[in-house]
Amino acid sequence: MKPRFDCSDPEARRRGLSAAQSAVQRGELVVLPTDTVYGVGADAFSPAAVQRLLDAKGRGRAMPPPVLVPEVRTLDGIATSVPFAVRELIDAFWPGPLTIVCRAQPSLTWDLGDTHGTVAVRMPLHPVALELLDRTGPMAVSSANLSGQPAARTGQEAQEQLADSVAVYLDAGPAEHGEASTIVDATGEELRVLRLGALSEQELRRVLPEGWAEPERRPVREGGGS
Repeated sequence: MKPRFDCSDPEARRRGLSAAQSAVQRGELVVLPTDTVYGVGADAFSPAAVQRLLDAKGRGRAMPPPVLVPEVRTLDGIATSVPFAVRELIDAFWPGPLTIVCRAQPSLTWDLGDTHGTVAVRMPLHPVALELLDRTGPMAVSSANLSGQPAARTGQEAQEQLADSVAVYLDAGPAEHGEASTIVDATGEELRVLRLGALSEQELRRVLPEGWAEPERRPVREGGGS
Protein backbone atom coordinates (compact mmCIF):
# COMPACT_ATOMS: atom_id res chain seq x y z
CA MET A 1 0.00 0.00 0.00
CA LYS A 2 1.41 3.38 -1.02
CA PRO A 3 1.63 6.06 1.69
CA ARG A 4 -1.26 8.45 2.26
CA PHE A 5 -0.29 11.57 4.18
CA ASP A 6 -2.80 13.39 6.38
CA CYS A 7 -2.22 17.02 5.42
CA SER A 8 -4.28 18.30 8.36
CA ASP A 9 -1.25 17.42 10.49
CA PRO A 10 1.59 19.94 9.87
CA GLU A 11 4.40 17.39 10.14
CA ALA A 12 2.62 14.84 7.94
CA ARG A 13 1.89 17.60 5.42
CA ARG A 14 5.56 18.60 5.33
CA ARG A 15 6.68 15.00 4.81
CA GLY A 16 3.93 14.36 2.28
CA LEU A 17 4.79 17.38 0.17
CA SER A 18 8.47 16.44 0.16
CA ALA A 19 7.61 12.87 -0.85
CA ALA A 20 5.23 14.09 -3.55
CA GLN A 21 7.79 16.52 -4.95
CA SER A 22 10.38 13.75 -5.17
CA ALA A 23 7.88 11.40 -6.82
CA VAL A 24 6.97 13.96 -9.48
CA GLN A 25 10.65 14.60 -10.18
CA ARG A 26 11.13 10.84 -10.66
CA GLY A 27 8.30 10.75 -13.19
CA GLU A 28 5.84 9.03 -10.84
CA LEU A 29 2.22 9.87 -10.07
CA VAL A 30 0.81 11.64 -7.02
CA VAL A 31 -2.73 12.25 -5.82
CA LEU A 32 -3.38 15.76 -4.57
CA PRO A 33 -6.39 17.62 -3.17
CA THR A 34 -7.93 20.47 -5.14
CA ASP A 35 -10.93 22.70 -4.51
CA THR A 36 -13.04 20.72 -6.99
CA VAL A 37 -12.22 16.98 -6.76
CA TYR A 38 -9.06 15.05 -6.00
CA GLY A 39 -6.57 14.93 -8.86
CA VAL A 40 -3.91 12.51 -10.00
CA GLY A 41 -0.92 14.38 -11.32
CA ALA A 42 2.40 14.05 -13.09
CA ASP A 43 5.19 16.27 -14.39
CA ALA A 44 3.58 18.02 -17.38
CA PHE A 45 6.93 18.11 -19.20
CA SER A 46 7.63 14.38 -18.93
CA PRO A 47 5.90 12.47 -21.76
CA ALA A 48 6.54 9.17 -19.98
CA ALA A 49 4.93 10.46 -16.77
CA VAL A 50 1.90 11.80 -18.63
CA GLN A 51 1.50 8.44 -20.37
CA ARG A 52 1.73 6.75 -16.98
CA LEU A 53 -1.13 9.00 -15.81
CA LEU A 54 -3.29 8.07 -18.80
CA ASP A 55 -2.52 4.39 -18.31
CA ALA A 56 -3.39 4.54 -14.59
CA LYS A 57 -6.81 5.95 -15.43
CA GLY A 58 -7.36 3.61 -18.37
CA ARG A 59 -7.63 6.60 -20.66
CA GLY A 60 -6.41 7.21 -24.22
CA ARG A 61 -4.46 10.06 -25.77
CA ALA A 62 -7.68 11.52 -27.20
CA MET A 63 -8.49 12.81 -23.68
CA PRO A 64 -5.37 14.78 -22.66
CA PRO A 65 -5.18 15.98 -19.05
CA PRO A 66 -5.43 19.64 -18.05
CA VAL A 67 -2.42 21.44 -16.61
CA LEU A 68 -2.54 22.97 -13.14
CA VAL A 69 -0.36 26.00 -12.45
CA PRO A 70 0.81 27.65 -9.21
CA GLU A 71 0.17 31.26 -10.21
CA VAL A 72 -1.59 33.33 -12.85
CA ARG A 73 1.56 34.50 -14.60
CA THR A 74 2.49 30.90 -15.43
CA LEU A 75 -0.31 30.94 -18.00
CA ASP A 76 1.69 33.13 -20.37
CA GLY A 77 4.57 30.67 -20.27
CA ILE A 78 2.47 27.78 -21.57
CA ALA A 79 -0.29 29.51 -23.58
CA THR A 80 -0.31 32.08 -26.35
CA SER A 81 -2.78 34.66 -27.71
CA VAL A 82 -4.79 34.76 -24.49
CA PRO A 83 -7.73 37.14 -25.13
CA PHE A 84 -8.46 40.06 -22.82
CA ALA A 85 -11.87 38.55 -22.08
CA VAL A 86 -10.20 35.45 -20.69
CA ARG A 87 -8.02 37.58 -18.44
CA GLU A 88 -11.20 39.11 -17.01
CA LEU A 89 -12.50 35.64 -16.20
CA ILE A 90 -9.16 34.71 -14.67
CA ASP A 91 -9.18 37.86 -12.53
CA ALA A 92 -12.59 36.83 -11.22
CA PHE A 93 -12.21 33.07 -10.82
CA TRP A 94 -8.52 32.17 -10.37
CA PRO A 95 -7.54 30.53 -8.21
CA GLY A 96 -10.74 28.53 -8.46
CA PRO A 97 -12.87 26.05 -10.39
CA LEU A 98 -12.40 27.45 -13.90
CA THR A 99 -10.39 25.66 -16.61
CA ILE A 100 -9.45 27.64 -19.71
CA VAL A 101 -8.59 25.96 -23.02
CA CYS A 102 -5.98 28.09 -24.82
CA ARG A 103 -3.56 27.80 -27.70
CA ALA A 104 -0.37 26.21 -26.38
CA GLN A 105 3.01 27.87 -26.79
CA PRO A 106 4.43 26.14 -29.89
CA SER A 107 7.95 26.09 -28.45
CA LEU A 108 7.04 23.79 -25.56
CA THR A 109 8.52 20.30 -25.74
CA TRP A 110 5.82 18.31 -24.02
CA ASP A 111 3.31 15.65 -24.98
CA LEU A 112 -0.01 15.73 -23.14
CA GLY A 113 -1.79 13.63 -25.76
CA ASP A 114 -3.80 14.60 -28.82
CA THR A 115 -4.26 18.27 -27.92
CA HIS A 116 -4.29 19.70 -31.48
CA GLY A 117 -2.11 22.56 -30.30
CA THR A 118 -4.21 23.52 -27.28
CA VAL A 119 -3.79 23.26 -23.53
CA ALA A 120 -6.40 23.33 -20.75
CA VAL A 121 -5.11 25.36 -17.79
CA ARG A 122 -6.35 25.95 -14.24
CA MET A 123 -5.03 27.46 -11.02
CA PRO A 124 -6.68 25.57 -8.14
CA LEU A 125 -7.86 27.18 -4.90
CA HIS A 126 -6.29 24.77 -2.44
CA PRO A 127 -3.24 25.48 -0.26
CA VAL A 128 -1.78 21.95 -0.50
CA ALA A 129 -2.16 21.85 -4.28
CA LEU A 130 -0.62 25.30 -4.67
CA GLU A 131 2.32 24.45 -2.41
CA LEU A 132 3.05 21.29 -4.39
CA LEU A 133 2.75 23.15 -7.71
CA ASP A 134 5.08 25.85 -6.40
CA ARG A 135 7.66 23.12 -5.77
CA THR A 136 7.18 21.17 -9.01
CA GLY A 137 5.99 23.69 -11.59
CA PRO A 138 3.04 22.94 -13.90
CA MET A 139 1.55 19.47 -13.51
CA ALA A 140 -0.69 17.45 -15.78
CA VAL A 141 -3.62 16.64 -13.51
CA SER A 142 -6.81 14.71 -14.15
CA SER A 143 -9.49 13.63 -11.71
CA ALA A 144 -8.28 10.85 -9.43
CA ASN A 145 -10.39 7.94 -10.64
CA LEU A 146 -10.50 5.16 -13.16
CA SER A 147 -12.00 6.26 -16.47
CA GLY A 148 -15.78 6.02 -16.34
CA GLN A 149 -15.93 5.94 -12.52
CA PRO A 150 -16.99 8.81 -10.23
CA ALA A 151 -14.32 11.40 -9.49
CA ALA A 152 -12.74 10.93 -6.07
CA ARG A 153 -13.85 13.45 -3.45
CA THR A 154 -11.48 12.16 -0.73
CA GLY A 155 -8.00 10.74 -0.61
CA GLN A 156 -9.35 7.37 0.42
CA GLU A 157 -11.70 7.22 -2.58
CA ALA A 158 -8.76 8.01 -4.85
CA GLN A 159 -6.62 5.30 -3.26
CA GLU A 160 -9.40 2.72 -3.57
CA GLN A 161 -9.51 3.32 -7.33
CA LEU A 162 -5.87 3.99 -8.25
CA ALA A 163 -4.08 1.86 -5.63
CA ASP A 164 -0.38 1.22 -6.34
CA SER A 165 -0.31 3.06 -9.68
CA VAL A 166 0.22 6.22 -7.59
CA ALA A 167 3.39 6.72 -5.55
CA VAL A 168 2.14 9.27 -2.99
CA TYR A 169 -1.32 10.29 -1.76
CA LEU A 170 -1.87 13.72 -0.18
CA ASP A 171 -5.11 13.68 1.85
CA ALA A 172 -6.65 16.96 3.01
CA GLY A 173 -10.17 15.79 3.79
CA PRO A 174 -13.25 16.05 1.55
CA ALA A 175 -12.97 18.26 -1.55
CA GLU A 176 -14.78 21.58 -1.17
CA HIS A 177 -16.95 21.46 -4.29
CA GLY A 178 -17.03 17.75 -4.99
CA GLU A 179 -17.57 18.34 -8.69
CA ALA A 180 -15.23 19.11 -11.55
CA SER A 181 -14.30 22.56 -12.81
CA THR A 182 -16.18 24.46 -15.49
CA ILE A 183 -14.31 24.44 -18.82
CA VAL A 184 -14.26 27.42 -21.20
CA ASP A 185 -12.75 27.16 -24.70
CA ALA A 186 -10.90 30.37 -25.59
CA THR A 187 -9.36 29.17 -28.87
CA GLY A 188 -12.06 30.56 -31.19
CA GLU A 189 -13.42 34.01 -31.99
CA GLU A 190 -16.06 33.57 -29.28
CA LEU A 191 -15.76 31.93 -25.89
CA ARG A 192 -17.54 28.60 -25.59
CA VAL A 193 -18.56 26.70 -22.48
CA LEU A 194 -17.44 23.11 -23.02
CA ARG A 195 -18.49 21.78 -19.63
CA LEU A 196 -20.51 23.21 -16.78
CA GLY A 197 -19.17 22.23 -13.40
CA ALA A 198 -18.56 24.04 -10.13
CA LEU A 199 -19.12 27.43 -11.82
CA SER A 200 -22.51 28.14 -13.41
CA GLU A 201 -23.10 29.88 -16.72
CA GLN A 202 -24.78 32.72 -14.80
CA GLU A 203 -21.64 33.30 -12.75
CA LEU A 204 -19.52 33.47 -15.89
CA ARG A 205 -21.89 35.89 -17.60
CA ARG A 206 -22.06 38.19 -14.58
CA VAL A 207 -18.34 38.82 -15.10
CA LEU A 208 -18.42 38.74 -18.91
CA PRO A 209 -21.91 39.42 -20.31
CA GLU A 210 -20.91 39.29 -24.00
CA GLY A 211 -18.64 37.39 -26.34
CA TRP A 212 -20.09 33.91 -25.80
CA ALA A 213 -20.96 31.38 -28.47
CA GLU A 214 -24.07 29.28 -28.05
CA PRO A 215 -23.16 26.74 -25.36
CA GLU A 216 -22.76 23.07 -26.09
CA ARG A 217 -25.09 21.57 -23.53
CA ARG A 218 -22.73 18.95 -22.17
CA PRO A 219 -23.28 17.62 -18.65
CA VAL A 220 -20.38 17.41 -16.25
CA ARG A 221 -18.56 14.24 -17.26
CA GLU A 222 -17.63 11.92 -14.41
CA GLY A 223 -13.92 11.24 -14.39
CA GLY A 224 -12.91 14.20 -16.51
CA GLY A 225 -10.49 16.96 -15.65
CA SER A 226 -10.17 18.44 -12.19
